[in-house]
Amino acid sequence: MSKKKSIIHSEYHQLSSVLLCSVETAFGSAEKLSQHWRSLNYYSLPDFKKARWEYLQFESILTSENIYCEYLPQNKDLSLDALYCRDASIATDFGYIICNMGKTTRGMEPKAHADYYKQTGQTVLGVIESPGTLEGGDVAWIDHRTLAVGHSYRTNREGIRQLKALVSAHGIELLETDLPHYKGPDDVFHLMSVFSPVDKDLAVVYSPLLPIGFRTALLEKGYGFVEVADEEFETMGCNVLAVAPRKCIVVAGNPKTEAALKHKGCQVLVYQGNEISVKGGGGPTCLTRPMRRVLR
Repeated sequence: MSKKKSIIHSEYHQLSSVLLCSVETAFGSAEKLSQHWRSLNYYSLPDFKKARWEYLQFESILTSENIYCEYLPQNKDLSLDALYCRDASIATDFGYIICNMGKTTRGMEPKAHADYYKQTGQTVLGVIESPGTLEGGDVAWIDHRTLAVGHSYRTNREGIRQLKALVSAHGIELLETDLPHYKGPDDVFHLMSVFSPVDKDLAVVYSPLLPIGFRTALLEKGYGFVEVADEEFETMGCNVLAVAPRKCIVVAGNPKTEAALKHKGCQVLVYQGNEISVKGGGGPTCLTRPMRRVLR
């Protein structure tokens, strides 16, 4: 692969490699799930055997698209939430930014990412330090020079300040937006809960919870929207992973979102995610830390 054709900070170019945290590493066992799902605010108890099957299906979609999958090593200190590995680090063309989790029970995940990048010879651009908090689900590339970040219960002002210092030194503009209270600090609600880019000018959104200023900024940048229906928001209809421009992975059970994507010329790949996505509140973007994409 030619370096001049590769890109890291993008949400929609052709995906060539991802970092994952497997069900075996995160969920561990039925016993671990039973002990911890309530304290981590899962909607209900995931079934371990079904979760393993769903994850294999999800992996098979990635590999069928010629996406190289890398995995965090086994680590007994990781919580169930480590499955949602987007949140612990941020990918940029200049190196990875190691997050500091707003959900304290996820505190070991950033170190696991940092250790992995060190072991594999990846560049680390910087680390978000306490009292700053920043989670990857609140951060998304709008275009090659613009990074959006949501101020949420998981990402605070100090974390955003540190992120801005890291990326502005490389000419990146930070587009900040305040997220709504919604269900409060115990719920998982990130910027990417309501916004998933699938092309340079198209994003899947849930407008009832999309901040007005952020929505306006997207329109000014030429974005069009695939609007998620109310009844498909809780089933991860807005959490869509682009594996190439207008080619994306969605959780099964969101037929209106699928139809709306297809109407916009998108190819849709579907996986069963009741155990690994819906019950824990993390769709396909959450399950992956994209590492490299390729310019066509």
